[in-house]
Amino acid sequence: MGALIAVLAVAVVSAVLIGLNQFGRDEPASASPQDSGRSATLPSEQPPSDTPTPTATPTPTPTATPTPTPTTTPTPEALMAAGASGDQVRELQARLKQLAWYAPDITGEFDDVTVTAVSGFQEKRELPATGAVDQVTWDTLVGMTREPTDDELHNRLTPGPTILGPGDTGDQVRELQARLKQIDWFSGDVTDTYGDTTTESVKGFQDKRGFPVTGEVDQRTWDKLVEMTRTPTDDELHNREPENNGGNTDGLDPRCLTGRVLCIDKSTNSLRWVIDGEVRMTLDVRFGTELTPTREGEFEVYWKSRDHVSSLYDTPMPFAMFFSRGQAVHYSPDFAANGYNGGSHGCVNVRDRDAIESLFDQVNVGDDVIVYWS
Repeated sequence: MGALIAVLAVAVVSAVLIGLNQFGRDEPASASPQDSGRSATLPSEQPPSDTPTPTATPTPTPTATPTPTPTTTPTPEALMAAGASGDQVRELQARLKQLAWYAPDITGEFDDVTVTAVSGFQEKRELPATGAVDQVTWDTLVGMTREPTDDELHNRLTPGPTILGPGDTGDQVRELQARLKQIDWFSGDVTDTYGDTTTESVKGFQDKRGFPVTGEVDQRTWDKLVEMTRTPTDDELHNREPENNGGNTDGLDPRCLTGRVLCIDKSTNSLRWVIDGEVRMTLDVRFGTELTPTREGEFEVYWKSRDHVSSLYDTPMPFAMFFSRGQAVHYSPDFAANGYNGGSHGCVNVRDRDAIESLFDQVNVGDDVIVYWS
């Protein structure tokens, strides 16, 4: 029994010694050098285990930037264009007529004349000159005009209340006759009585302007007459010859006193049509800007063109009377609409269409033109 115990003890000791010997030769993978009691050298290309291994940043592959596709500005939608008809076209024509961009009777048909009028209006306002009415064009036009009356929309002119008529007497009749005389619609001496001669003169003046021909002066007739003439002098009102003012009658430049002269005074913005020292017509005018001034001096009318259109600026110049290398006296719808808030490219602008039409018919090629500062 004792021998058996001794054998078993030897076997157990041997097994323990074998296990310890095996443990020293075969460490677990997780053991550190300190745990094993042996020094261990980490490979030099390996960072410490607590430092993350950097990853190489790939070189980005250049990609082509796409060329942006150009965008086109859409054409504004037309509210009215060539071929349209109806009440809105009537209103368009009536509003353009208020600004002297449209001259004939209102038809309600968007024809070639209307296209030209719209295009001219647009170009003057620096809008796309399409000849068709878009919202911006319409808003601009409405902002510059008033709502047309039904009579205007249908070409009806009805006389207003009479302010002077047959049988009236007094100073206002004298002024009426004197103003009519300035534009050759009244002959004979000026009196203070509204008789048959005055009635016929008023009828002729009204008929020429397309007004109701009554021979009686309503507000429309009076306003147009005042617009076309100047305030009569006391000499004119009482049929006296004007005194000679040192050779400068009625403030005229001495060069304007002989012959037939368009006498243009820059200091007063006026044009006077003078024949042998007698002023026949006075018109408001404006001139060129500082960049394109109206030339001063003595000239003569070398060409007349009733329906002229500028080849340089592609703008209408009705009743043009040329006097100096392309500069002319002519009607300006922009002057009629905007007054002195603007200027010409050197021409002498007139804003009264009826007056310039009458003047155009009176002036001849070869008549003198004097442009000066008084």
